[in-house]
Amino acid sequence: MASTNFDKAPNRRGTGSFKWDHFDQGDTLPFWVADMDFESPPEVIEALQAQVAHGVFGYACAKREEKGAVLEYLYRAHRIQASGAWLVWLPGLVPSLSVAAAVAKVRGAASSLCSTPVYPPFLSSPGDAGLESLSVPLCQDESGRWTFDVEALEATVRPDTGLFVLCNPHNPVGTVFTREELDWLGDFCERHDLLLCSDEIHCDLILDEEKTPHVSALHLSESLRERTIVLMAASKTYNIAGIGCAYALIPDGKLRMAYRKASGGWLPPVNVFGYAATEAAYRHGEPWRQDLVEYLRGNHVLLAKYLREHHPELSLTPAEATYLAWLDVIPLEIEKPQPFFQKHGLTFSNGVDFGAPGYLRWNLGCTRALLKEGLERFTGAIRSIS
Repeated sequence: MASTNFDKAPNRRGTGSFKWDHFDQGDTLPFWVADMDFESPPEVIEALQAQVAHGVFGYACAKREEKGAVLEYLYRAHRIQASGAWLVWLPGLVPSLSVAAAVAKVRGAASSLCSTPVYPPFLSSPGDAGLESLSVPLCQDESGRWTFDVEALEATVRPDTGLFVLCNPHNPVGTVFTREELDWLGDFCERHDLLLCSDEIHCDLILDEEKTPHVSALHLSESLRERTIVLMAASKTYNIAGIGCAYALIPDGKLRMAYRKASGGWLPPVNVFGYAATEAAYRHGEPWRQDLVEYLRGNHVLLAKYLREHHPELSLTPAEATYLAWLDVIPLEIEKPQPFFQKHGLTFSNGVDFGAPGYLRWNLGCTRALLKEGLERFTGAIRSIS
């Protein structure tokens, strides 16, 4: 298969794109919400076209072929030997976090715990189930890499805490947690009787898989499996998030039953397009994925090099995964950075929403030409300060 040309992308403005049209942005460049501007793999598009040609769009369930595609992918890509019984199909991962909180609530919890900065629903979803959301900031090592603050987590967890929500690889800081870090977290959850809900949606977007391989929570201790919920999807990797298809992997039968029961009143079913796109992505999308990761790596390098040369006062977190960059703009002394840059034609995700004022999340899932245009505007905005 020929290499994919990610330098070309469809014009999304005026198409009802949440990313491009939500703010009625005019010529503003959107580097915020986490979807990419690239076309999905051709095999995914063909599978969706075949589903449209069938002409019936009633309620759906996963076929044997779709379940098989997921199980084969899990073993091929991550050496996860899963059973089909573990699968719980979901219309997306954001509401799935609320379901995990609801399960913890039924088990007697009054609070949940996570590490910040983190994708905003990690902070808000516990409240949907009536749990208090506790958070502890990640800490940085001398290289700028973010990891768990072990002492602060031990000091913050409470007897009524029943859930730890993990993002691995981490959104927005891009950390791929090591086996040692995850073993500590697993032991922490067992000692404090916490469910572990591990969102691993970015696990196929690791920039150097040999250097920082993905370690799923399902590869940790056998005893941890009775309290583990792993959330995954093809959606971020293959740019099919708007179709709405994800899944939970829950090895423990009792926990799986509780999760299904809790989700029954919260979540709509997956539609036929979600199943079809997921199967096609997992069966045929690997060459496309490899091209994508190479392109995203180049975007990360371009951003880092540009900031070093033009704005050395700013600190960019060295990302190990995702197409998201985490930028510290506190040295600019701008009271509200996100609205400031939006006035200068750039929309970023606001660090405040992630629990980190003074930071911006920059979406690099775009053509290199668009990124370069964004960088020029970024410099222009900063020059306007003085």
